[in-house]
Amino acid sequence: MLVLGIETTCDETAAAVVERSGDGQGRILSNIVLSQVSEHAAFGGVVPEIAARAHVEALDRIIGKAMAEAGKSFSEIDGVAAAAGPGLIGGVIVGLTTAKAIALVNDKPLIAINHLEAHALTARLTASTQFPYCLFLASGGHTQILAVRGVGDYSLLGTTLDDAIGEAFDKTAKLLGLGYPGGPQVEKEALRGNATRFTLPRPMHGRPEPQFSLSGLKTALRLDAEAIAPLSDQDVADLCASFQQAVVEVIHDRLRAGMKMFRARHGAPTALVAAGGVAANEAVRKILQRVAFEHGIKLVVPPGELCTDNGAMIAWAGAERLALGLTDPLDFAPRARWPLEDIAGPKTKPGMMDA
Repeated sequence: MLVLGIETTCDETAAAVVERSGDGQGRILSNIVLSQVSEHAAFGGVVPEIAARAHVEALDRIIGKAMAEAGKSFSEIDGVAAAAGPGLIGGVIVGLTTAKAIALVNDKPLIAINHLEAHALTARLTASTQFPYCLFLASGGHTQILAVRGVGDYSLLGTTLDDAIGEAFDKTAKLLGLGYPGGPQVEKEALRGNATRFTLPRPMHGRPEPQFSLSGLKTALRLDAEAIAPLSDQDVADLCASFQQAVVEVIHDRLRAGMKMFRARHGAPTALVAAGGVAANEAVRKILQRVAFEHGIKLVVPPGELCTDNGAMIAWAGAERLALGLTDPLDFAPRARWPLEDIAGPKTKPGMMDA
């Protein structure tokens, strides 16, 4: 089974061709990603209108390159998958409309993909991870702990009450005058900083429900920075190190609560899976490894290029759904918001118990 995947929910224009064999193994034939970082850097964040226009200008070329690299024609693919949300609605419209056109002209099924489901299923592409597993999804727009029980079968265990972790990193970078994207800049500065210099809060620490909150931590950092302004280079490094350490400890505590809830509701997970750009942070990866070790399970983190937004994860999610006979009509509407719990999965046969 060959599926073309298209991703345009934020500031990456991406397309890929992925193959899924009959036994469920996956292989990436091409994965082309065009970043718009340079176009948004001057604004310190993604500008939706600029992102949408950039997708329009680049998407045809990116799809053509993905098809050429895979050595496939549209007649050879079995389906066209596109991220239909959640995301910046202008970009989502560009990608989904393009996918509809390709599907219509070539008489191929359309698979409208939830961007979060694509992140959730990537571990099955890279490591053949079996259900059920615990997913820690952390990016600029999302921070969630989920039980992944099957395709279209997700249980939200915890989420953020305000900022996502990646968003908090980006806002910290902006506050301290660092470049965009902020996450990698904060991590770089933290390497030469003193993580014990500033006493920052660990929001939600010790609470039984695995929720996150980053706004109080962000405010505390701003107040500490203002108290010692103007900031020296070492001040910036120490603030970054203290902030990153606080986030790492919050993740550790919140994931422990999430794993406890997972076991109580769904039994033992097969693995702890991390997805989203935050998973590329080395300090975060170390604490994820510790959590997995504490619970006697393996940690699965896809390669960095598959943790951030890409077309291969969309294509793979499309292949997983297509293998179950799940397709979508050509009038499927793009969605700025689309909770994972609202995704349709295979229909349960009469008399079957929920797994």
